[in-house]
Formats: sequence, structure tokens, C-alpha cells
Amino acid sequence: MTDYREVRTTEHEPGRDQRVATLKFTQLIWLLLGILEALIALRVVFKLIGVNAANSFASLIYNVTEIFVAPFASLIGAPAAGGMVLEISSILAMFIYLLIGWFLAKIVNVLFYRPRGPVSVNQTSIAEHTPQRAPLGASQTTTTTQAPTDTSQTITESTSTSSELR
Repeated sequence: MTDYREVRTTEHEPGRDQRVATLKFTQLIWLLLGILEALIALRVVFKLIGVNAANSFASLIYNVTEIFVAPFASLIGAPAAGGMVLEISSILAMFIYLLIGWFLAKIVNVLFYRPRGPVSVNQTSIAEHTPQRAPLGASQTTTTTQAPTDTSQTITESTSTSSELR
């Protein structure tokens, strides 16, 4: 008295690995851009509130971001009052780097992304059923394989065994 049904499904999708690699690369671009934007934003805030430049953490932020802000430093003046400075050039640099990051992500998508194509699905059903009143030692196994396409094919194999004592 056993009801047993097992269905195995396998999918094959051409181009899936390339789509995943493209997605991961664009995620890496956005991650690096986010880190750069956060560091430059910290620089702007630190300059705006007048953080001591001799502090080791502030010095690290200033030194790391200097190479990214330097091309924009002489474009716009920086208004200052007391020890506070509003670095408009750093805000401009953040905007320019955002545009560059967006452009790079779009270029990667245009060059390397492959649209989703047809997906082939293979499904194998295995059913084993032993009736309640079957003689001792009798079993029946049925294997069905289906290909879910326009022309559906079904292959069924049946095997019956019986042993009788005389």
C-alpha cells in the first residue's frame, strides 16, 4: 500500500551565465561609486562643520578624496566663514562621478547583456503504485517523460512482475 510520486524538473536557459555576470559587474560599479560618493560627502560635511584637519580620521578622508576632488578644485570658489568651508567643487565632483558611474553601468548593459531567450524544460515523472489487494511480490512501475513543447511527447514504460507459489 504505497503511493509514491517523484517529479524531476531541469531547466536550461542559454545566456543566463552572461546575464548574471553583467548584473554582478554593474553591482560592483554601483558599490564602488557609492563608497566614493560617501567619502566625498563626508569630506563636504567635515569641511562644512570645521573638523580639525590634524585628526587622523579626518586626515585620512581628506587624503583619500583629494585625488578625486582635485580636478574640480579650481572650477568654483569655496565660500568660507571662520573655520568652516563650503566646498562646492566637491559637490560638483559628486554629481560628475554619479553621471560617470551611471554611464559606465549603461555601457556594460548595452555591450554585454543578452536578453532572455527560450527556456527548455525537461520534466520526468516517476510513479510507483502498489494496489492494496495485490498478490505478494507483485509491483508495477511506470516512468513517464514529457517535453513541454508544442509537440508533447510521452513515453511510458510499464513493467509488471508477479511471483506465485504452487
